[in-house]
Amino acid sequence: MRVLGLETSCDETGVALYDTDKGLLSDALYSQIELHKEFGGVVPELASRDHVRKIIPLIEEVLAKADCRRSEIDAIAYTSGPGLSGALMVGACVGRSMAMAMDIPSIGVHHMEGHLLAPMLEESPPAFPFVALLVSGGHTQLIEVQAIGEYTLLGESLDDAAGEAFDKAAKMLGLAYPGGPNIAALALQGNGDRFKFPRPMTNRPGLDFSFSGLKTFTMNTVAANKDANGAVDPQIKADIADAFERAVVDTLVLKCKRALQQTAMKQLVIAGGVSANNRLRERLEQVLTSMGGKVFYARPEFCTDNGAMIAYAGAQRLVAGQQEPLAVTIKPRWPLDQLPAINNDQT
Repeated sequence: MRVLGLETSCDETGVALYDTDKGLLSDALYSQIELHKEFGGVVPELASRDHVRKIIPLIEEVLAKADCRRSEIDAIAYTSGPGLSGALMVGACVGRSMAMAMDIPSIGVHHMEGHLLAPMLEESPPAFPFVALLVSGGHTQLIEVQAIGEYTLLGESLDDAAGEAFDKAAKMLGLAYPGGPNIAALALQGNGDRFKFPRPMTNRPGLDFSFSGLKTFTMNTVAANKDANGAVDPQIKADIADAFERAVVDTLVLKCKRALQQTAMKQLVIAGGVSANNRLRERLEQVLTSMGGKVFYARPEFCTDNGAMIAYAGAQRLVAGQQEPLAVTIKPRWPLDQLPAINNDQT
């Protein structure tokens, strides 16, 4: 089965073609980072309009790279939530309209399930069951995964997601959007030992996260180190970036270790934009090795939003016989643990 995947949940337009026998055939991505950079974050209306402009040319590009005609597409998968309502509508309307016109099945995919399953596109994918850390600009969650659709929420952020905290901290330091990669780059020049940042909610039991206090601590640290002209010395900025990144990574690593111990599992999947952070990957690899386990993650280009993960996740559910009715529906808010399970033998 050849499945066309469409991702338009936020500020990336992603398209991919996945074959259930041959694997990923082609993919293409257009990022709106330059469009939103001057605003310091995503502007929903601008995002929606840009998806409208880019999605059809990207579909044509993906089909051309795979040497595939439209008539050879067997099904279409599109992100139907969670995400920005207007952005989601673009992919849902295009995907559903194409499916109706071509008389083929289509299915709405949960955005975070796409991220969770993205490591399955690698040469050595994890086997079920495992613990997943979904960490992005909008989500920080620990999930127990028994099979596709069999998810148990173990813990989540009670306020800001880790990626959102990175963006806000970067803005405080005068760095461009998106914050995560820019803080990571600046942190390489810093000495985080200069400041003692808190590791929120690590001194109490449980698997929930909170990054709002860390954000406030960063804001106060920046303010306390401004000179008479309101500027912060470049080296101090680097030291703050390093201290902030260490605090976030330490917090995520500690909670992952707790989740693995609680579930008695040895496999950890990390997914979402923040999973591309090198310090996080290195620390988790060290911890999992010491526990006799292994950590899995997608290649960097599949950590951020992309069409390949939607095509793959959609293909698994389509093969199991699931599909959407004719109506176009989106779910800007959609808990992951509300997804139906599928027969894992069919994937």
